[in-house]
Amino acid sequence: MVSTIEQRKKEHIALCVGKDVAFKDKTTLLECVELHYNNLPEINFNDVDLSTNFLGKHFNFPFLISAITGGAQISKKINLDIAKACQEKGIGMGLGSMRAMIEDPKLTDTYNVRDIAPDIFLAGNIGAAQIKEYSTAQLNEVVEKLGLDALAIHINAAQEAMQPEGDLNFTEVINKIELYNKEISVPIYVKEVGHGISFETASVLEKIGIKAIDVQGAGGTSWTYIDALRKKTGLKETFRDFGLPTAISIIETKNAFSGKIIGSGGIKNGLDGIKAIVLGADVIGNAMPILKAQQKSYSSLISYLDNFEKEMKVTSFLLGCKTIDELQQQEYVVLGKLKDWLNQ
Repeated sequence: MVSTIEQRKKEHIALCVGKDVAFKDKTTLLECVELHYNNLPEINFNDVDLSTNFLGKHFNFPFLISAITGGAQISKKINLDIAKACQEKGIGMGLGSMRAMIEDPKLTDTYNVRDIAPDIFLAGNIGAAQIKEYSTAQLNEVVEKLGLDALAIHINAAQEAMQPEGDLNFTEVINKIELYNKEISVPIYVKEVGHGISFETASVLEKIGIKAIDVQGAGGTSWTYIDALRKKTGLKETFRDFGLPTAISIIETKNAFSGKIIGSGGIKNGLDGIKAIVLGADVIGNAMPILKAQQKSYSSLISYLDNFEKEMKVTSFLLGCKTIDELQQQEYVVLGKLKDWLNQ
């Protein structure tokens, strides 16, 4: 079991770094969102302040490095580099699925980053299909051991369906998420892995009291494609573009959910990030570009984050907005496929 999990983590990283695993034709549809350029913003660029609080922790700007890895020795340096960057930039980090360390405590060290990043928002992560296997006491022990501020539960039915060793029993998952929400010692949020959250799913999560949703919409990395490549069957292209585009997912979640929203899935730059916030997101999530930057060098990782922050601030300035609250009050225009989708 454990060797299979660790091997899967290594294969995931290798495919993400070495192959084109993005959606092929489907996009985030953020290109269909037009913002209102304010030629006379009447603000000082230096007064733009995109700092925020998310689930009780301060962020210097609204950026969360989404769960990337853990549970394989190759993961250790990746996580330490990312944690160091998050500490330096004052942003948040999500760890990869902690199933591996629960099954084999010797792998705990691949997730351990608190020594290098004592102040950041740090979220753990466990799969919805697997939480039936573990008690809340087991997860609370992990929360304490890693010094977590929150626990993400990833819902990934599409990905599991593609995995050679996928868990396809999703019965009673909602009840288990609700139990975790009541008994885990830190806030729970629910995330997809790149194929989007629907209005209906967001409505269910609203009813059971979940604090935040990470939409992880379609248009960025396709995890159905990654695991289909691992499976080496004829399904590898069939579900590559399956899912709800990021723009749709943010809008549908906003219409159904009163908690915090992480806008993620193919957010390629700060302009896209601001579009996501205007649509209703509170924080932006990003993973694949982070991994690729980290694989080049730590300085490349910091440079990517510096540029993303600058792009967000410039976009905010050009809209005449100094804060996230002001951005979320902005009007916008919807065009093309996004308009067609919303009209139906």
